[in-house]
Amino acid sequence: MSKLQLATPSQCTADFCLIPIGTPTASVSKEVANVQRLLKDSGLKYSMHSAGTTLEGSWDECMKVIGQAHVMLHEQGILRIQSDIRVGSRTDKHQSFEDKVSAVNKLLEADRDPE
Repeated sequence: MSKLQLATPSQCTADFCLIPIGTPTASVSKEVANVQRLLKDSGLKYSMHSAGTTLEGSWDECMKVIGQAHVMLHEQGILRIQSDIRVGSRTDKHQSFEDKVSAVNKLLEADRDPE
């Protein structure tokens, strides 16, 4: 099998920060809100945070919706967009982004002094 015929991961967590460049003001909340609406319509599981958004889905689904966010904002007049993307996948088990946070919170709860 050619390496170009390899499949992409069936499940991944993608954290991305889309940065519109050249907006009329320093605020990008309007653009972020539009991206959040697109994510809602995508059907993918997602969670916005102060520095971006975490997505869950197949590799292809996640990359597609990030690309669609670029196209959507370009169509709204944003000439340049930079995105930082961090993607993780694993094959030993399914772990949602909430599961990851919960695992750390459980460890932190154990650090608390009993009253």
